[in-house]
Amino acid sequence: MAEWKEITTLDEWEQLKQKSAERQVLLLKHSTRCPVSSSALEEFESYLAGNPNTNTEYYLVKVVEARPVSNQVAEDLGVTHASPQIILFKDSKSVWNTSHWSVTNKHITAVLD
Repeated sequence: MAEWKEITTLDEWEQLKQKSAERQVLLLKHSTRCPVSSSALEEFESYLAGNPNTNTEYYLVKVVEARPVSNQVAEDLGVTHASPQIILFKDSKSVWNTSHWSVTNKHITAVLD
């Protein structure tokens, strides 16, 4: 089972962008105040509990608690902010993203596998 790691600072975000030169990264932008986001987190964790892509790093940013990081992610990747939102990126460039009820185990599996 793979696990996600939380990023909370702009320094961690910069390091993650650099890491994306080596491996693709799947990032969940999660709101701790939103029931739709809670569902998305359950779907994300369900994917990770199954047979996740081993060539991918998994991260989460809480959009309220780490707003500067969330905003920087949107700006750097050129992806309009949504929450919940999942973004797959490689070499600091967005490859795929989706949001709200489209953040599902099935959807993540279809993209990563």
